[in-house]
Amino acid sequence: MLESHGYRGFMSESQGEGNFEFERRFYLEALPEELLAGERPSVIVQTYFLAKDGYGLRIRLQASASRKNLSTLTRAEDALEIFEQDFDSCILTAKGPSAGGTRYEAEREIDVNVGIEMSRRGGVTIAKSRYSLWLGEDGWVIDEFAGTNAPLLIAECERGGPVVDLVIPRFCTSEVTDDHRFSNDSLAEHPFGEWADGYVAQLAAEGPQFAREFGENRIER
Repeated sequence: MLESHGYRGFMSESQGEGNFEFERRFYLEALPEELLAGERPSVIVQTYFLAKDGYGLRIRLQASASRKNLSTLTRAEDALEIFEQDFDSCILTAKGPSAGGTRYEAEREIDVNVGIEMSRRGGVTIAKSRYSLWLGEDGWVIDEFAGTNAPLLIAECERGGPVVDLVIPRFCTSEVTDDHRFSNDSLAEHPFGEWADGYVAQLAAEGPQFAREFGENRIER
């Protein structure tokens, strides 16, 4: 039985060794509503000024306590206007290609207003709601994408070192850790809405997939 504890606050994407992050990511068919009851998500708007071959240069704006939501958003770029007064943090990040659940990442906090103005002037943008929760000993986030990436749902678990011997919650349908189509920078260039039908058909034909190179998987059912 997985134990769930509400978890609020900013979950850094660079908690690993030096400038490397360690995470595993999973595709979801539905939000685990029973675990998220009463949890207000953060809103994250990410603009990519480089998103090619696994390399990314991005600005991430976050609204941690906004009462607005992304449910009616059709264009991710519109979130820059809707949440302009609600953003409370901004991170500039350089990322390298992911391999085996490990990815180079260096980040620096910058002024929110500068980040908004830079995002308005270039790049490609994605927007998502982020839920955070503890399951057992691990912190998880669930991202619900908006705009042309809707209705994509991705869950990820991040640790300070390789994510091995993981208890995989029952709400995780299939692992996409090394499926580069699901990286945020790839989704900025090639939104899920453009290829969702093909992926769903592939999943139905091949069944769920879980990586075997990360020790023992224990999948909750």
